[in-house]
Amino acid sequence: MNSLDLWNPPEVQFCFALVNNSCPRNVRSGLSVCAMYVVMTGAIVMTMLGNLVVIISVAHFKQLHSPTNFLILSMATTDFLLSCVVMPFSMIRSIESCWYFGDLFCKVHSCCDIMLCTTSIFHLCFISVDRYYAVCDPLHYITKITMPVIGVFLFISWSIPIVFAFGLVFSELNIIGAEDFVAATDCTGLCVLIFNKLWGVLASFIAFFLPGMVMVGIYIHIYTVARKHTKQIGMGSMVEQIVSENKMKLSSKKESKATKTLSIVMGVFVLCWLPFFVLTITDPFINFTTPEDLYNVFLWLGYFNSTFNPIIYGMFYPWFRKALRMIVSGMIFCPDSSTLSLFPARA
Repeated sequence: MNSLDLWNPPEVQFCFALVNNSCPRNVRSGLSVCAMYVVMTGAIVMTMLGNLVVIISVAHFKQLHSPTNFLILSMATTDFLLSCVVMPFSMIRSIESCWYFGDLFCKVHSCCDIMLCTTSIFHLCFISVDRYYAVCDPLHYITKITMPVIGVFLFISWSIPIVFAFGLVFSELNIIGAEDFVAATDCTGLCVLIFNKLWGVLASFIAFFLPGMVMVGIYIHIYTVARKHTKQIGMGSMVEQIVSENKMKLSSKKESKATKTLSIVMGVFVLCWLPFFVLTITDPFINFTTPEDLYNVFLWLGYFNSTFNPIIYGMFYPWFRKALRMIVSGMIFCPDSSTLSLFPARA
């Protein structure tokens, strides 16, 4: 072995070899690069295909045209767009530690990243409101959760994140007070979204912590009410209990399962995105010293949430598995396939 190899550091590689102010590349072994590309590409493909199945299923089958499912359809669209517009470019940036797509698209990419993440949690927040009325006020559910109401939910879920994301990034409010750090680290091939102390806290609160706390509060209340209903049914007389069971067993079981599934979806979202938003808050207070690889790990953990949602649907919703089989087999191209039943026949 050449003794010089032990003492001489490897030559620094740059994102753009012919550009004077080029950013240095993070040199990785060929094996680690291949492994990262395989894992991230697999996540992107699974996110695309899984959410595409949800979109096709809800849009195609008339039996799935319900207020809750239209919210799920819109959320699946959000996750699908994330896999198409955001994740592929983030993959290259995370592995190569370089941005090859220009400054303007860097800003657009950052905007889409913030927007789609915020849109997802807004959808989950409104889904929790839908579940609240379905479980806690079932008699008025049909009159309160109507398609015009769902339209308002969707308008809010998309419009506010769009204004918030594009307004914040293009106004550069997020870097006020951090100009010295931005100037010191500026180089060609860098695409990093910097938040100052104020907007690190404010953006995380608006996009994650506030709606997250609302959802947790609603689901705790739903759980409490559901347990109370169960006790009330159990304490009734035998005749009343039989009548109640005949009337409410199927609908109660259906709502309980839907609520449980959507609670798991919300829980997975919180677990996936919580580390990233905690990092977003703390990073400005430690002078932006978070290691790049740790930032990427937390970012991709958040992205994986969009991969997990269709998997959760597949585990808990039989209609999703049946719709998947019909899509793969091509049955959806048959005449009147949109009217086929996706639910098991009741005896």
